[in-house]
Parts: sequence; C-alpha cells; structure tokens
Amino acid sequence: MGPYLLGLRLSGRRVLVVGGGRVAQRRVPALLEAGAAVTLVSPSVTPALDDLIAAGRVTWEARPYQVGDCDGAWLVQACTDDRAVNAAVAAEAEAKRIWCVRADDRDASAAWTPASGRVDEISVAVTAGGDPRRAAGIRDAVVGALRDGTVDARRNRTKPVGVALVGGGPGDPGLITVRGRQLLSQADVVIADRLIPRPLLDELAPDVELVDAAKVPYGRALPQEKINELLVERAREGKFVVRLKGGDPFVFGRGFEEVQACAAAGIPVTVVPGVTSAVAVPAAAGVPVTHRGVSQEFHVVSVHVEPDDPSSTVDWPGLGRSTGTLVLMMAVERLPKIAEVLIREGRLPETPVMVVQDGTLPTQRALVASLSTVADRVSGAGIRPPAIVIVGDVVRVGQEVEMVRAERVP
Repeated sequence: MGPYLLGLRLSGRRVLVVGGGRVAQRRVPALLEAGAAVTLVSPSVTPALDDLIAAGRVTWEARPYQVGDCDGAWLVQACTDDRAVNAAVAAEAEAKRIWCVRADDRDASAAWTPASGRVDEISVAVTAGGDPRRAAGIRDAVVGALRDGTVDARRNRTKPVGVALVGGGPGDPGLITVRGRQLLSQADVVIADRLIPRPLLDELAPDVELVDAAKVPYGRALPQEKINELLVERAREGKFVVRLKGGDPFVFGRGFEEVQACAAAGIPVTVVPGVTSAVAVPAAAGVPVTHRGVSQEFHVVSVHVEPDDPSSTVDWPGLGRSTGTLVLMMAVERLPKIAEVLIREGRLPETPVMVVQDGTLPTQRALVASLSTVADRVSGAGIRPPAIVIVGDVVRVGQEVEMVRAERVP
C-alpha cells in the first residue's frame, strides 16, 4: 500500500536522530528548519554536524544508542550504518507508538522521508515508492517548474505585498538567486534595468506589467525620481512590484535610494541580494580576485568619471600604491587615463590586465594585456561596454591555469 502523506509541524517537538554520519548530516538541517528540538545520539559526528552542535542547535549524546532514548520523541530517525542498531531503534519506537524512519531499509521502515523542496509557502514532497533517487528527480522537476513559471503558482492566499528589490546577477539568467526567481514569478509589476538577464522577462505571465527603466549611457534614461514614483504608485495600488536590477542592487545600482523612497512612503521593501559582476565576471573568465600568496585584497571601483574629474571620490594614488586586485566597472572608455594614473602612482607598466566583455553570457570574450598596452589593445579589438577590467597579478594566475589546460588537450 502507498503511504499516507502528512505534513508534520515539528516546532518545539523532540526528534531523535540515531547516527552521526552522512545520512544524519542530510536530515538534521531539514529538521532544524522545521523547528524541531533535535537530539543526536552517536559516538561520533561529521564536521558539519559538529558545527551545529557547537552552535547550540543540536543536543548531542556522544555515545551509542541505548534503550530508552526514544522516550519523549515525536519522531525518530535511525541513521546508523549498523542494521542491528537501526532495527533495535525501530523496534523501540514501534513499541512506544512513535513514527520511525529507517535509513537502511525502506521496506522495514514505518515511515519514509520524502524528497522535499520549497518554493515560497509551497512545500513539495515526493516518496516514489521509497526510491530516493527517483523521488529526488521528480522533486527537482516539480520545484523547477514552480520556480520558472511552467507550473503557475502565482495565485495564493499570501501574495507578497509592497516592493521587492531583486538583484538579477551578472547576466546569465541561471545566476539569479532562487529567492529572486521566486519573487519574480509572483510579480504583478516588474520594473527592469538595462543590464538584467533578459531571458528572465520571457518567463513572466502575460498579465504582468513590464516597465523598462533602462538607462543607456549618454542616451535615453528613465529618471531615478520617476522610477521611485512608479515603485510607490504601483505598490499603493495593491500590486506586488519587483524592481529587477543587474548584479547586486546595492553595488553601484542606486538600490538604496529606492529603498529610501519606499520607506518614506510607508511601502514595505524586501531586498534580495544578487551576484555582483565585480566578482562573478572575473570568475567566469577564470580569474580569482584573491589568491593565496598573490593578493589578499581587492578593490571594486566605479569609473563613471575620469580619475582627474573633480567629482571623483576614488583614491587613485592609494590604488596605485596598493598591490591588491583592482576590479574596475564602467571603465572601458576611460582606460587611457586610468592606466596613466595607476602607472604614475606606482603600478608597474607590465602589470597584467584582463578586460572581459559580456561576462557570463554566450557572447563573453576576454582580452589580456599589460597596463601600458591595454588601452590601445582594447580600442583595436573593438571591446565595448558592458565590460569589467581586472588589474593585478591574479590575471597571470588565471592565465597559467589556462595554459596548463591547453597543454593537456590532445
């Protein structure tokens, strides 16, 4: 017979886990997320479980299982690698009418732990006849469909309210956070920037209002004041508004100005951080922004004005003296002046530089040069924004790995 599926509300209730290995390591976090008071009985535990114990989140009895451990438990998980111990735990639980999950024997287990996932307030649980691999595959398919809108889950009793400020990531739509994608799927209105992952917009339901808030350099732009007004206006109409921004909304994105505008109007705001291109694009190009023995610091700089512009607040002399990695954004058109200033302030002319255009996208391309040659090389190659400029010896580290890979290709 198939199981009777039931959602257990374990908040504050004692759950016994016998065993401290990899199975327990997978199951304990989910129990804690459900609010369970977890007691772990095992002579030893994995490092991950040890961290939870040290943090006071799990009570650990550092000893083998003994009869009586099930007393007071609402649920028992028998997770040891000893079938005899698991059988003894299950027998005690059965005698005391406590549900017990045996990790080693699905047929002998009184209960099964489903492959579970969560999308907002929707919980998905799949048992698949006790086959964990098949259950996990079905779970992943259902959760993925809920997240990308293939299965419409926008209609719910607890629709989000106000504004969500969502970082869309560096460009690849797969790099938006899970939370960001969830909120996007529930939006009534989406106000989108120019550098967001555009394929995300194709996933929106037909009735979602889409407002283009793109700011084209030296071209058309929706004023920031107007964007702020739209956020407040649509939210006051009772609509859930997602402000979708490229990268992270608080990294050169004027995101906090929008938070301030909503706060002044009494509109609740949820902030969902995004993967910033300042770190993601170098990584996508094979360059670590820090590396042991090479660079233990990195500086992210917006170069929207020339280094000698009176409005610039960047400490260029300090950056020239520094040996850390520089990640320069909005810098392509000002590379000649940037290189001149950095060399004058102490950076060596032969310092390696990488310029990455369209980072994380299928059109990504990268150019490697020295600080003294990068401006001419970029101009000759026709590299245009959006692009990230990486300055420092970490570029050489990345190139060394690429050379090793190339040598191994038959």
